[in-house]
Amino acid sequence: MFMRRTLLVALLAVSVGVYLLPSPIDPKPHVLDGPPPALEGPLAVNQRLQNGFQLFTGKLHGPESFTADEDGNVYTGTVDGKLWRIGPNDSITLITQMGQNLPECGSRSDYEPVCGRPHGVRLDRNGQLIVCDSYLGLYSVDPKTGEKTLLLPNSQGADGVPFAFLNGLEISSQTGIIYFTDSSSRWGRRHVKLEVIELNSLGRLLSFDPRTKSVSVLLDSLYMPNGIALHPDEKFLLLAETSIGRILRFWLKGPKAGTKEVVLDNMIGYPDNIRLSDHGTFLVGITTPRFRKFLPPFLDMIAPYPAVKRFVAKVVPLSWYNLLLPRYALVLELGLDGDIIGTLHDPEGRLTWAISDVFQHRGRTYLGSTDLPFLAVLDRWES
Repeated sequence: MFMRRTLLVALLAVSVGVYLLPSPIDPKPHVLDGPPPALEGPLAVNQRLQNGFQLFTGKLHGPESFTADEDGNVYTGTVDGKLWRIGPNDSITLITQMGQNLPECGSRSDYEPVCGRPHGVRLDRNGQLIVCDSYLGLYSVDPKTGEKTLLLPNSQGADGVPFAFLNGLEISSQTGIIYFTDSSSRWGRRHVKLEVIELNSLGRLLSFDPRTKSVSVLLDSLYMPNGIALHPDEKFLLLAETSIGRILRFWLKGPKAGTKEVVLDNMIGYPDNIRLSDHGTFLVGITTPRFRKFLPPFLDMIAPYPAVKRFVAKVVPLSWYNLLLPRYALVLELGLDGDIIGTLHDPEGRLTWAISDVFQHRGRTYLGSTDLPFLAVLDRWES
């Protein structure tokens, strides 16, 4: 009896302690628009993402986004804060370190604010690499010398609000305007799991004019805005709101200019980058799928309940959430109107999983990731 009473007192003390412990997040209730769609029609399961190979295993850790030049070189950034050039013969060359080059870079996410973490990368009309470093700001980098020019620091931000999580990037070939996303004004990249659980709307879509050095907020109150892609005519861009599984269209030209509309909602997974394919469609990397099973997806279940989310954020270490993520690769192919016209799957994660980017260049398709220690490549595209 004494032992039982002691145990109850101890459990009560622990419960009170956990209850009084402040939660790192301030969530709001959110209800997704229905259960995930069924895996049928264009979403039907296949093995089209298994016909590929891995490059640079152990050398490239988290090649998140890609761009390429006319000479066939592909550029990417990795979790250790480094920018790389991949040659046409699959050679790999370090271009620069975005932050400080410490031995600890890439070992833990705690070092990312110091080492840097390049996300979106594109080449501008002058052949310079434009880089969204999640922690440090918007940069121009000479791909030959590695010389860096800071265009817009995170500390400056826009409209008096600093950037915390620079992410997606796109450049107009017509005007040179740089479009980019700040996924959150509260959480940095290393706390992305808290951002997803909290489900706040503290993200923004912005533009930067390299000629005038001016920055403009195009949209605010977004749910973790991530990848963006321009229509071939640049009349609109598509934008992924990762944390709620949604894709928006933001009009840049015409009578709807400056307005947004929902293209896809209640998606089969959480979208990351969006890219224009080499055959006139949009390709969307799905970082985590949402599948119908006996129970709803974990994030769906807790989304309406702020108290549950606060408790989970207090007691569950961030690294444990990886155990809930299925080892499944998924790519959506969209028509230019935003309709899903096909999908590519790797149901067992044999080649890759948690896809961040889908970039096509010279017959190859490069599949990015935020944390995996290799680069996955498809030699042929199966629509």
